[in-house]
Amino acid sequence: MQRDNDDEAWRAIVENFGERADLDPEPPAPEPVADAPVAPAPAGPTGWDETAPDDDWTTDRFVPPPPPPLPTTTPDRMVAWAGLFGAPAILLVCLVAGVDLPSLVAYLLVAAFVGGFLYLVVQMPRGPRDPDDDGAVI
Repeated sequence: MQRDNDDEAWRAIVENFGERADLDPEPPAPEPVADAPVAPAPAGPTGWDETAPDDDWTTDRFVPPPPPPLPTTTPDRMVAWAGLFGAPAILLVCLVAGVDLPSLVAYLLVAAFVGGFLYLVVQMPRGPRDPDDDGAVI
């Protein structure tokens, strides 16, 4: 049979593959280490003088500077974003909840979605932010 010959061939390949590694039955016992002198700890987490007024370290943790304010957008763009994400959300919630919207309201929600998308696309900047920027980021 073909299968028996294949099995025997694979067994022979596995048995004769490379040299076998000698495995120790027990790992060697660790040697005792003499007590080494301990160096004194630095003054702070990084060795800085924590009493200096210009650093941002407290006694045991870093205190980051306050974050910059969040960017704001114009009201017209906010309405466009609300139409882009709010209209489909309202339609989806009404669909899942089984609420039957009047057709005029449904058409207005679809128009808000399409209008918000088109407004945001039209308002996108045409050129690069930096004229010397070729777009590569490393």
